[in-house]
Amino acid sequence: MIVKKIPTMQSGYRVTQYQSAPGKEVSYENKNGNDREEDLSLILAELNSLVGMERIKDLVTEINAYITIQRERKRNSLASEPQVLHMIFKGNPGTGKTTVARILGRAFSKMGLLSKGHLVEVERADLVGEYIGHTAQKTRDTIKKALGGILFIDEAYSLARGGEKDFGKEAIDTLVKAMEDKKDDLILILAGYKEEMERFLRSNPGLRSRFPIHLEFPDYKIEELVEIGETMLEKREYKFTTGAKSKIREILYEQVKQGDLVMGNARFIRNLVEKAIRKQAVRLAHEKVVTRENLMTIERQDISLAFEDNGYG
Repeated sequence: MIVKKIPTMQSGYRVTQYQSAPGKEVSYENKNGNDREEDLSLILAELNSLVGMERIKDLVTEINAYITIQRERKRNSLASEPQVLHMIFKGNPGTGKTTVARILGRAFSKMGLLSKGHLVEVERADLVGEYIGHTAQKTRDTIKKALGGILFIDEAYSLARGGEKDFGKEAIDTLVKAMEDKKDDLILILAGYKEEMERFLRSNPGLRSRFPIHLEFPDYKIEELVEIGETMLEKREYKFTTGAKSKIREILYEQVKQGDLVMGNARFIRNLVEKAIRKQAVRLAHEKVVTRENLMTIERQDISLAFEDNGYG
C-alpha cells in the first residue's frame, strides 16, 4: 500500500497493512472502539493521501454525504433509499485497485454500509471447480466468507473465457444471484485490464447494469511515480538526495522509451526503493562514522545499484 504521511495515531486507531493471498481475508483493528467520526476521518485521510485517484476520492465523499442525508431524511419521515455499490475497476496492474478496495471496505463499514468491512480477494481458481456443481459450491463458500465486506475478483473476465460450457459461467450465475440476495451486506468488485473488462461486459450485457459504479485507474505519470517513491521513503524516515531523484527520473524515462516499463505500475518504483534502501545499508556498513543524516539519506549511487540489481542495468 502506498500512502503519504498518515496523521498521528493519538486517536488509538491502528491501521495495519496486510498482504493478502488470493482467497484470503484482509482485516483491520480498532484498538479502543473510538466513535465512527474519528475512525472514518482517519480512513478518509489515508485515502486522500494516495497519489492521484481524484475520481475515487470524490466518489467516497459523495457516498458519505448521501448516507448522511438519507439518515436525516429518515429522521424527518421522508423516503430514503439504500445504495447499491457493486463496482467495476479498470486499470493496469500496479495502479492501486486492490489498495483502494481495502480502504473502501473499511470506510463503508464505518459508514454503516457493511457490517465488517473486510476484503476477500480471489481469482478464477478460487471460484471455478472441476466438475458440475463444484463451482457453485466453491463460489457460495467464497461469498459466505465475504459477507459483511467486499468480494474482490481480479481478472474477472477469466470467468467467461471458456465459453458457454465452461464452469466459469456457473460462477458468474452464482455471483449474480448473491449480488441481489446479499446486496445489503456485500459489495462485489470485478477488476482487471480496461480493454478486457470492456469485452467481458459487452459479452455479458446483463452484468453491466448490475454494476452502477465503474472506476478507471489511470497509469501514473513519471512525476507521480517519483512522488510515490518519496512517500514511501518519508513513511520510513528516509529521503532522496537531489541526485537520487534525478537518477529515478532518468531510469523511468529510459524505461518508457525502450518500452520496458508498464507505465502506471507503482510496483516497479516500490521494488526499486526497497532495493535502494538495502544498497544504502551495505554502503553505510562499510563506513567508520555514520551520522543521523547518513542513515536517512538515499544517494544516487544507491538508486543506480538497485536498478542494476533489478536486472535492468
